[in-house]
Amino acid sequence: MTDHSPAFVMGVDIGGTKVAAGLVDRTGKIHAQIRAPMVTTDEAGDGLSAVLSAIDSLLAQHAEARTQVRGIGICAPGPLDPAAGIVLNPPNLACWRNFPLAPEVEAVYHVPVKLENDANAAALAEAYWGAGHGFRYVFYAGIGTGIGTGIVCHGHIYNGRTGAAAEGGHVSIDYRGPRCSCGKPGCIEVLAAGPAIAARARAKLSSASAPRSRILEFANGDGERITSEMVGEAYGAGDAIATQTLQETVALLSLWLSNIVDLLEPDVIIIGGGVAAMLRPLFGEISNRLADYCINSRCGEIPLLQAHYGADSGIAGAAALCWPRP
Repeated sequence: MTDHSPAFVMGVDIGGTKVAAGLVDRTGKIHAQIRAPMVTTDEAGDGLSAVLSAIDSLLAQHAEARTQVRGIGICAPGPLDPAAGIVLNPPNLACWRNFPLAPEVEAVYHVPVKLENDANAAALAEAYWGAGHGFRYVFYAGIGTGIGTGIVCHGHIYNGRTGAAAEGGHVSIDYRGPRCSCGKPGCIEVLAAGPAIAARARAKLSSASAPRSRILEFANGDGERITSEMVGEAYGAGDAIATQTLQETVALLSLWLSNIVDLLEPDVIIIGGGVAAMLRPLFGEISNRLADYCINSRCGEIPLLQAHYGADSGIAGAAALCWPRP
């Protein structure tokens, strides 16, 4: 008798403060999800318990799916070893150092478990089911608190020799620039991620000659409370400081992406993360600026698209690790 019950993969997204888990079918649809706190400062076992608790909570809420889960995909911040399923030493997951996360989870649930860098996984979800579907060579950049990137070639993540490839957020575009948390000066992350956008606006507003700005209104007059989201909201209202701040961000991202194009020449560039929606009205300008920087004379043929998956990119990306290429 043929089993017509639906099949799911569990996608688990681990961050510095939360664990998100979802049930995802082979079309990339998320049928159910849950979010729970992540424990990062105690023993390795406490961090593992937080992950298992999130998985168990989701399965308890959807008991009918317990026998339909075909695998568990996990994405987490790097560095990690995806082939062995080991979390190496991510800065914001201090509980885990050389921790065999995938084998530990597999021993509990007795289904295949795969582990991958969060940006790589998000890139795979976009290539399978999202904005990158139908493209051979996909470059993904998630721009938020940091900048994470992933490269997918013919439906496969490019991991490099040891699994540490595609750290595009730590490509430097200014050797005299501010020092990034990774130790290098002028990384695009330290120049154009969300905190950098907020800091640039804050610096402009500190000038005695700065015009009145909606950004400060949104921050209730407290410059230290300014966020990139406030800059984006002020930009939408036509604010001069916000416009200038985002124009400078566009220039930085355009120069960085021109390097990516000349190095990789992807079929498509996909921008995700919390800053993506704010930058979406400026995608056309970024694309136009690429021609000013690129050696590649056909750079204008490469579409720049907003990611399909927003806050759920980690869940979808983790699940994509366990589904065969569509």
